[in-house]
Amino acid sequence: MQTKKIVLSLLASTILVAQTIELKPLDVTSTAIKTDELKSTDAVEIYMAEDIEKAHVQNIYEFLNQQTSVITMPSYGNPFSQKLDMRGYGIGDGYQNIVITIDGRKINNIDMVPPLLSAISPASIEKIEIIKSGGIVKSGDGANAGVINITTKQTSSKEITVYMGTYGTADGSFYLGHNDEKLSLSASGEAQKSDGIRNINSNGERDESSMTTGTFNITYLPTDELELRAGASFARTNLIYASFLTLDEYNNDPKQAGATNWGASEQKYDTDALSAGVSYYFSDKLSLNVDVNREEKMSNYVTYASITDYVYNSARASLKYNSKCMAVTAGVDGFEGNLVNTNNDLTKRNGALFLASELYLGKNTLKVGYRYEDISFDSKTGDDQKDKLHGIELGYNYTFDNESSLFANYSHSFQSSSLDRLFKWNTGAFMGYVKPSQAHNYTIGYNHINNSNKLKISLFYIDLQDEIYYYADAANWWANARNTNIDKSHKYGLDIYDKWLISDEFNVALNYNFVKAKIDDEVENGEDYSGNDLPGVSDHNIKATLSYLPNKNTTLAITQVYRSEAYAADDFNNNFTQKQDAYKSTDISVAYTKDNLELFAKINNLFNQRNGLWVQDDTIYPVNFTTTAIAGFKLRF
Repeated sequence: MQTKKIVLSLLASTILVAQTIELKPLDVTSTAIKTDELKSTDAVEIYMAEDIEKAHVQNIYEFLNQQTSVITMPSYGNPFSQKLDMRGYGIGDGYQNIVITIDGRKINNIDMVPPLLSAISPASIEKIEIIKSGGIVKSGDGANAGVINITTKQTSSKEITVYMGTYGTADGSFYLGHNDEKLSLSASGEAQKSDGIRNINSNGERDESSMTTGTFNITYLPTDELELRAGASFARTNLIYASFLTLDEYNNDPKQAGATNWGASEQKYDTDALSAGVSYYFSDKLSLNVDVNREEKMSNYVTYASITDYVYNSARASLKYNSKCMAVTAGVDGFEGNLVNTNNDLTKRNGALFLASELYLGKNTLKVGYRYEDISFDSKTGDDQKDKLHGIELGYNYTFDNESSLFANYSHSFQSSSLDRLFKWNTGAFMGYVKPSQAHNYTIGYNHINNSNKLKISLFYIDLQDEIYYYADAANWWANARNTNIDKSHKYGLDIYDKWLISDEFNVALNYNFVKAKIDDEVENGEDYSGNDLPGVSDHNIKATLSYLPNKNTTLAITQVYRSEAYAADDFNNNFTQKQDAYKSTDISVAYTKDNLELFAKINNLFNQRNGLWVQDDTIYPVNFTTTAIAGFKLRF
């Protein structure tokens, strides 16, 4: 197994070097069964460390929003814990339908807080894999829209990055790695701060923020058959985020605090995670893998003297068999999450069995997978909920040649309720049963990959039952607001990804997504939403990057992000006077590399275009609404 790891490490390094001069199919490693993107039965996007480095982003949210099909928005002004949307589930609660993992550890929260993706430094990432409308068999609860899997580096590279920017922005990060036949070590960290852009009061104080993160991982091979793994990570965030503005305030000056809102909020958010794992290779074909994780979190809303503590424990064991004609993975999965604050003592438990298989018959690949998941909710009041859910994945890929393939897949996925959905936020009282949402996902697609062009096209249709949403009665929200289900809904759309190496000097990357999300049948408190569009979903989403390499040392890039207008996040009746404005941002960057030193600069929102998150009429949270810039260096040694 030592030789195998060395070969894989050398191959990964070769791919990274080769990417600068040609394109080729990349491995999909985070699914239940490893394959490559040309032979995959799923619609996938893969981004390597080089792609992330060239983007010069301040966090992973920025990379996802500028370069991938995923949409991100600061959660009511919180830049460290942002909302995400993929495949038309809406910018309001779409993130609840996306499973996100870091080195296999699920980081989704059991309440309504979006995952803290900013806790992982971009410098530590080796690969991001986005699996759309797939991944339910391995990832389970919450994978209706798909899965985002992040893999961190295990290389011998060493680097530090420092940059400074407008509005008092400053950042320093590092990655230190060692890799030999027996031992792999890596350490990474980041410290970031900003003086803020928006005012939070009449005294001129602004929405300051700061974050520090750290990660350490070790892999040791005492014998050829045995691999031992361990890791630890932490994140500390402290931020003040301003509240919403009315439309007049937003149009007049989006930097202002505003006069009619609830004021700014200060929040501290800490997380500490430990992981351990072991793999035993009975042969080149058969292996056993066991991983356990523990994460402790603390959310402190200083403004309201409100502290919530979380403890997550998870474990997974899987047996994998691989041969030339087939691959099979069988496993068990367990999770327990506990939430404790002044009003609540709540627990969510997930237990699952899963089986995934692929059969290789010449140019044909067949995939079959099944997951059974038992989910329970417990509270100190005795108001409990239990769900028994089933996930299915079926897929087919026909590979015409070394450059092109056609695929089709079906999955039955599910998303159970978060704890916040079941209990009243201010008393902890049980509010009633919220059914898990279940989706039938259908996708067909085409891949064409050669040395100069990587083209992926897919069409999808999603049939949903009991899509979960928050009903807010504007006239009497305190009494009538509740979490409930849309009886029936559907979504359909088109995804196009194309990366084209036009010449030695020019290349372009394009991500275009069209999606239509409709409510088929839903009546709530006498209001009939049937036939309406799901709010918070833009029909068109475009990200395009043109790169120019005038010489071997210099890279210039311009990125245009656009998504069309939508109904405001709470506008299920489609009758608000204000809609979510179209989002527009033009970003440019330049980088110069000489030996081990890289100098870079980047301007976001070059044309100072206003952008915001519309929740209701006159309830607007400005985001990326002004021009910002950073400049810095990366040193490799």
